[in-house]
Amino acid sequence: MKASPVVILLDDDPSMRRSLSLALALAGYAVQSYASAEELFESLDPAQPGCLLLDLKMPGLGGLEVQEELRARGYMLPVIFISAFADIPSTVRALKAGAVDFVEKPFSKDALVSRIEEAFALDRRQRDQNGWRTDIGGRAQQLTPREFDVMRLVTMGLSNKEIARELGISPRTVEKYRARVMEKMHAENIADLCRMAAILQEGAGMDQDSAGSA
Repeated sequence: MKASPVVILLDDDPSMRRSLSLALALAGYAVQSYASAEELFESLDPAQPGCLLLDLKMPGLGGLEVQEELRARGYMLPVIFISAFADIPSTVRALKAGAVDFVEKPFSKDALVSRIEEAFALDRRQRDQNGWRTDIGGRAQQLTPREFDVMRLVTMGLSNKEIARELGISPRTVEKYRARVMEKMHAENIADLCRMAAILQEGAGMDQDSAGSA
């Protein structure tokens, strides 16, 4: 069963944390609130879906620094900044680093809820894509090096005869490898296999290190 998304709030102002946590709870959201970046880093679970609400200006690490540190640690939760002091350079820097948006204080609950829903949707898409990539990588691990070679050449558009010449085997043998590749990768057709190969190439590079033992 998938965990429900949570709004993770980081703000050094106690009154803001209380009022915002209450407003979001009344809107139906589960909320985890923190007063400092250190508290957040100690408690954050990368498997927890949701989004982050980060105050831009805080003692110690500010919101932008927290965002950068989270990315360095591999935490990919969508970020929404809240601030009364947003400026154009800070906004550009945050958006380039992947922030969903800035919400300026004072803000309406409806505007914030809209941004949170966008962030939740983005988080779901990212997790679905990551799960798909992991699944494709697991399938590729089941290929022998020779099968992996055949997949690589098939998805480059080579014919069985061309692959046979490239690998020094017969076209009939290529056909057998090709059938096993389609079966192990659960590919319905060559277009499907090409999409999988593109994901492998985008992720870890499509080389023989991705294949299993012969």
